[in-house]
Amino acid sequence: MIGNNFLHAAALAALGLCIGGCSAVGTLNALSAEGSAIVQADVAYGALPAQRLDIYRPTTPALHAGWPVVVFFYGGSWNSGARADYRFVGKALAARGVLTLIAEYRLYPAVRYPDFLRDSAEALAYGLEKAASLGGDPNRVFVMGHSAGGYNAAMLALDPRWLRATGHSPAELAGWIGLAGPYDFFPTDNPEVQPVFFHPNYPRQAQPIEFASSNAPRSFLGTATDDRLVSPRRSTLQLTGKLEAAGVPTTLKLYELASHTSLIGAFAWPLHWVAPVVDDVVDFIDAGPAASR
Repeated sequence: MIGNNFLHAAALAALGLCIGGCSAVGTLNALSAEGSAIVQADVAYGALPAQRLDIYRPTTPALHAGWPVVVFFYGGSWNSGARADYRFVGKALAARGVLTLIAEYRLYPAVRYPDFLRDSAEALAYGLEKAASLGGDPNRVFVMGHSAGGYNAAMLALDPRWLRATGHSPAELAGWIGLAGPYDFFPTDNPEVQPVFFHPNYPRQAQPIEFASSNAPRSFLGTATDDRLVSPRRSTLQLTGKLEAAGVPTTLKLYELASHTSLIGAFAWPLHWVAPVVDDVVDFIDAGPAASR
């Protein structure tokens, strides 16, 4: 059997493969299946320049109620990232019949907590309100994120403050999907994250772990078992336990061959072998009931 260290190295090599000097995510985007989505880029969900999203429509016919809808937030320690870097995520989900919105949000140092949550809530509200007109099913809207974006998704799904400010509620969601998100991380020793959350004066009620309750939507939590950036035990496993104890239908997936980065990279077909995360996410979306509202 090939050792995990070798497989991790191979995954990182694939992620870092560049042609003509392009970036790793540029390579994944370039290798994503063309024709798998109809893309509408740079759509405003708010008045600010950063409040934009890209829409990935499936090319396959929708069911009578419309495609399921995912609003996705990328990671980057709330310091970096761009929606265009995650075309491979939008194309992968659209190829599986999921209408996908990849949203930008303001980053540090332009803003700190909680302004990026306010942006995220506005983007999710756009998805809820526009789902039907985009060909989606307004009763099957999911919020999803990776790493820092997983935090954003968790806070929108678990803490009703953020959607309430937009006139919506987590009860309108058919579920939420968190991939390698930090759900319990105060205090943090990550120097990129510290100023975002006013270290050492962390704000109260700013961690998803504080809001695990029976009111939470169906939950999918996935993580690399050997995640070196976000502790799987402290974040994913602890939040899973609290949600299950509250009676929330919760799917937990642990990926032995993935790293923190290659877990999201596995949405691109060259890295599918790292983790079946696309299959697992789509199965979760397809298996669940519509939102109870």
